[in-house]
This record gives sequence, C-alpha cells and structure tokens, in this order.
Amino acid sequence: MPKLPNGMFRRKGRPGWYVRLYRGGRERWVSLGTEFGPACDKARALKAGMPVAPRNAGTLAMAAAQWLESYVKTQRGKKGQQTAAQRVRDYLEPFLGHMLVAQLRGEDVRAYRLWMERTTELSPNSVGHVLSDLRCLLSWCEDSGLVERSPFPRRVMPRLQERLPDRLTDAEAEQCRQLPEPYGFVCRFMLGTGMRWGELTRCQASDVKRIQVPGEPEPLWFVEVSQTKSKRVRRIPLSPELVAEVRTRVGRLVPYATRSPGSFSTRIRKLTGIERFHVHQTRHTFACQWLERGGSLPALQQVLGHASIEMTQRYARLTDEAVLREASRLSSAQRMGVGR
Repeated sequence: MPKLPNGMFRRKGRPGWYVRLYRGGRERWVSLGTEFGPACDKARALKAGMPVAPRNAGTLAMAAAQWLESYVKTQRGKKGQQTAAQRVRDYLEPFLGHMLVAQLRGEDVRAYRLWMERTTELSPNSVGHVLSDLRCLLSWCEDSGLVERSPFPRRVMPRLQERLPDRLTDAEAEQCRQLPEPYGFVCRFMLGTGMRWGELTRCQASDVKRIQVPGEPEPLWFVEVSQTKSKRVRRIPLSPELVAEVRTRVGRLVPYATRSPGSFSTRIRKLTGIERFHVHQTRHTFACQWLERGGSLPALQQVLGHASIEMTQRYARLTDEAVLREASRLSSAQRMGVGR
C-alpha cells in the first residue's frame, strides 16, 4: 500500500478513511469515503486547501434507501430493520425526503422535530427514536463520504421526563409467585432471572448448568441464555429454591412458546387482580430487588445483558418503600443510641 498522505487515518469503529484538519483553530475530522485511491486524492487536495465536493448522494430519500440496504441490514436484527424502514417511510420521506443531502442543514433537522411534535401523535420518546435514526443516517453519510460533516445539530433531541422503573411492589411480586401452576412457576422463574419473554420461552431445562467456583463449598447453578437481544451468551445465577424446581423439569421450561406476552399478562391480571401487570415488569422488579439486596451495578448489567452501564443505572434509584425502610432503620438506630 502506498504511503498515506499526512493526517490521513482510519477511525476506530468507523469505516472508510478520514483526514484531520485544523480550521479556525479547531480540530476537524473530515470523511474521505471508503475507496482508498479517491480518499488519498481527496486528502491531498484538502491539505493543499483546495475545495473538494462530496460525492453526489442525491436526495435524503435516496441516501436513506442506501443506508437501509448497507448499514441497517448488517447492524440490526429483523425487527430493527422493519422499524427503521417504517420510520423512513412514515416520517423522513414526507418531510425531508425531497431535500439534497449536501444541502441539509441543522435548522432543517430542528424543523423536522417540530413537524413531528405538531402534526403526528408520536410521544416525545418516539420522536427521540426517529431523530436517533436520522442522526445514524447522517453519520453513515459522513462515513461514506456523501457529506463532509454530519449536519445533525446539538441539543435537538427532546428532553424526556425521568421515569422510575415500572416494577411490581414486593407484595404484588409475592402474589404472583403464589399463583397455581403452571402460572406460579413461570412467574417465579421470571422474577428470579429477569429474562425477557423471548428468552424465557426458548429456555430449555438443558440450559440450566452448574459450575464449581474456587473458594465456594458448593457448586453454583445458573441458566445459560444464548439467543439474546445483544447476540452475546450470558449466565444468570439461580437461587437454591429455583434450582430445586427447575431440576424436576425436562424440555422447555416455559410452555408458552406460541403465546404472546400480552395474552399471558391478561391471564395474570385476571388471576391476581393486578390491573397494571405486564410481563416486562418482572424484569424491572428483578433488577430493583437485586440492587436492594446489595447486588452490584456492574454484575446486574451483565445479568440483564445491557450493552452499557448507563442502561442499568436507571434501576439504581431506590423505591419509596426502600427509602422509608432505610429511614425507619436509621431512626431506630438513633433512638437506641440516645437511650444508651
């Protein structure tokens, strides 16, 4: 490979070539595209101060079609691909699809957000998801050399109201655990592992294994989850009570592979009277109870299969019940200290 022009690099985790320039006293990374020869020519021209026009990308709708075919198909699962295509079709194409990629500006993105908020029934959270896809599309355009720099502006994402984890109370969780079979076991398994519905319905008795940890007198049992959202294998520790139940079973542990989580939730609501119950609440409940019992945040991240610790940190907020229990404990300790 011939010698690279000065300042020409690859960037970690991003395709193609980049050149680092200093304009107005500030460092800037400029995409050169993914083809080596043209990238070198473009880098030399930029270093010499010559203007270089980006490849003609056409309209944003045309760029979005390429993005769906090349990036989305290789980076997202089937459901993610369908969601991205629907967002392009329903929101991006009607408002921004006719605009040339090279002429898109930050104010156009701000106008796009305002249009969605005023004329659609999208929640602020959904508006944020649509804008995130646009940001990803424009970053892909930059990596591909279609634009010199992504025009996605700062501070355009909607600020969302903080929401506490939608969990069951300890009393409600215990009520679910005490249900008659087979619902009781399924609820105990969900509340004891924090697994997603799809992972639960694929779980087999053969996925329950044990390992001898150095320094521990007894082997530790865990369930191995292989078909996960992140495509990474993870191991979830099991309590002795849950191990005793699981080891009596063969085959599929949760016999609802053909049933949707919605229909299962409806059945649990009828049996318990908990009108707000839904399956994913058991995952939130597991995470909150893990931290309330003193479990660490990094370990919880690994058990839940989160890609980043930020996703797990939302469970670090104590519930009102936990705060009141702690306040009562401190008050009792203070009274005992005063008595002495």
